[in-house]
Amino acid sequence: MISVENVSKSFVLHNQGAAEIPVMDGASLTVSSGECVALVGASGAGKSTLMRMIYGNYLTASGRIMVGDLDVATAAPREIIQLRRRTLGYVSQFLRVVPRVSTLEVVAEPLLATGTTREAALAQAGTLLTRLNIPERLWQLSPTTFSGGEQQRVNIARGFAYPYPALLLDEPTASLDPTNRATVLAMITEAKARGAAIIGIFHDHAARDEICDRQLDVTHFTPGLAG
Repeated sequence: MISVENVSKSFVLHNQGAAEIPVMDGASLTVSSGECVALVGASGAGKSTLMRMIYGNYLTASGRIMVGDLDVATAAPREIIQLRRRTLGYVSQFLRVVPRVSTLEVVAEPLLATGTTREAALAQAGTLLTRLNIPERLWQLSPTTFSGGEQQRVNIARGFAYPYPALLLDEPTASLDPTNRATVLAMITEAKARGAAIIGIFHDHAARDEICDRQLDVTHFTPGLAG
């Protein structure tokens, strides 16, 4: 479902004489449907950079990134948008939403964007918020007013609202209490069971060991760190 083939990436520091900093070289990875692969490596090794390239936020210098039948590395912006709408979900560490939009609408938005009826989308959003212990009295408020842990749970609910065939998870259990952590791990397990291909960054080693089928050390693809 996800195939990364010989991908490289450099950043150009335009405010420092256009110096070019290589951050990844020869990255390769394959994730099948129903499989969860953890990206591991020291801070700065390129875990988040690789995820952002797969999601289409960063351009690659070379190589291919296939998500389903689409090469993200060469895809047009409209193709990336469509991929994110129906195929590739991304749960980041931080919630970024339009202010004044209610929490219920924030979670329902991925479903509404794919043609789900408003009634069904809001019902599914409510189910997820309940499961993640966001009190109903908060659903009509903007999540921008919430605590960090509440925002993280809203972000997870939004990321799991639509049954994406592929998912990218960036620290989905960070800072969660034991009850909500267990809920999120159960949701990831359910996504695997329905066939989702998942790539994640988990600094929670116990969570990683519980749900990931294997690990990939991205240090092997980091210039200056590979050995």
